[in-house]
Amino acid sequence: MQNFNDLAAFATVARERSFTRAAARLGVSPSALSQTIRNLEERVGLRLLTRTTRSVAPTEAGDRLLRTVGPRFEEIEAELATLNALREKPAGTVRITTGEHPAISVLQPALKRFLPDYPDVQVEIIVDYGLTDIVAEGYDAGVRMGEQVAKDMVAVRIGPDIRMAVVGSPEYFERFPAPQTPQDLTAHKCINMRLPTYGGLFPWGLEKDGREVKVRGDGQLVFNNLGMRLSSALDGLGVAYMPEDQVLPYVAEGRLIRVLEEWCPYFPGYHLYYPSRRHTSPALSLLIDVLRHRGS
Repeated sequence: MQNFNDLAAFATVARERSFTRAAARLGVSPSALSQTIRNLEERVGLRLLTRTTRSVAPTEAGDRLLRTVGPRFEEIEAELATLNALREKPAGTVRITTGEHPAISVLQPALKRFLPDYPDVQVEIIVDYGLTDIVAEGYDAGVRMGEQVAKDMVAVRIGPDIRMAVVGSPEYFERFPAPQTPQDLTAHKCINMRLPTYGGLFPWGLEKDGREVKVRGDGQLVFNNLGMRLSSALDGLGVAYMPEDQVLPYVAEGRLIRVLEEWCPYFPGYHLYYPSRRHTSPALSLLIDVLRHRGS
């Protein structure tokens, strides 16, 4: 590192042809800079600069060294300037792994606000229900419920608490009486979801007065996405356990009927997480600020 610092000092003096001007650029005193050059000359065993009371000029050896190292330092300075510009004008790709619901309910609305202001930023969102190792898989960040975020990650809350809903179509409930208790679901055609993190069918978490019930009802349909579960419920093929925000518009229209509402608890909201030991890119930092949940 000493050699690099001394070479950078030499290149600055040789270009400026003045210890005073070079010292001002480097933020050191002329005497300290002169001593740096003398130390470099002693190490290489050659005089690199000719000094007079009026001027400073490279020797033949100094000129050769300047032609070699000068362009390298200029490239480094140019690259640092580019990085500086990136901070002021974010660019590049942000890769995020997430579940389907946060992608639809949290990330998509945020991108509508974020992307028009930063045209040089690309966002790649991969929907994956597994607990992905974001470092090993090359992601910048991930989104999961707060309780699923590893302790060694920086976690930023990006949404409110989540509530689920049990719904079915009016046509379905004409054929099957609406359930009054979670146990009644065992007599219904449940539209289930299979997730790799559970190793089987996703359990329907219900709770009332401190009593928790995990329901795994039978049914003819199993999916791994929201859209087909919702469509199947609308088609009268069974009852579905869905994020509340995805079904309330259909409940308001009368196309779905909500049941067991008093048994549907809230769960911790979504968090965006990223490695604590990694510097976040300017683009990710700005996106985090847009996503950050600031409460009601």
